[in-house]
Amino acid sequence: MTKSIQIALDGPAAAGKSTIAKIVAEKLGYVYIDTGAMYRAITLKAIREGINLKDGEEAGRLLTDTRIDLQPSEDGQLVFLDGKDVTEDIRSQNVTNSVSQMASHESVRKQMVKLQQILASGRGVVMDGRDIGTQVLPNAELKVFMSATVEERASRRYEENKKRGIDTPLDDLQKEIAARDKMDSEREVSPLRQAQDALYLDTTKLTIDEAASEILKLAEERLN
Repeated sequence: MTKSIQIALDGPAAAGKSTIAKIVAEKLGYVYIDTGAMYRAITLKAIREGINLKDGEEAGRLLTDTRIDLQPSEDGQLVFLDGKDVTEDIRSQNVTNSVSQMASHESVRKQMVKLQQILASGRGVVMDGRDIGTQVLPNAELKVFMSATVEERASRRYEENKKRGIDTPLDDLQKEIAARDKMDSEREVSPLRQAQDALYLDTTKLTIDEAASEILKLAEERLN
């Protein structure tokens, strides 16, 4: 395959976007860009520096003086914040509970979108997030909106947390995910929504590999 395309995967929290995007990118030999990790990184910095997460101007200024790098490794994508590896730190519960607030600010999103567009420019890329098909890569050749029931997504997050040694009650996770869905879909700037030309993929009853296969089939159709 000499031709390459841009693939935009959108959807709510814990829909399996990142895991599936990594598989698709690897199979196609494309670059994978985890935009959620980028928002988590700036959220982590804001928490560490005691920034008011509700203050959009303050959040925007913080990002101006921040360097976020994504680097591939044998163990998956590594996230660097101002030169330091924060791959594990950005997955803390505190960051998870605060990232939607940080991502709701126009000043933050505008800067992030520019950076993400630069990262994706001129190459085969798989990018996942909340506004990739609508804002970041509006001309992507393949757009997929992935989702699953809140119960299924909470169950997946519960298993992920267990592997990291984090014990969070399933009921709490369901409430957190439902609250995050509401915040992401109702925010004024780049709300979570399906792009008009995106295909919908319900992953509730699909394994990770099955969902990845569906997207790979769609990618091959676009490439051919």
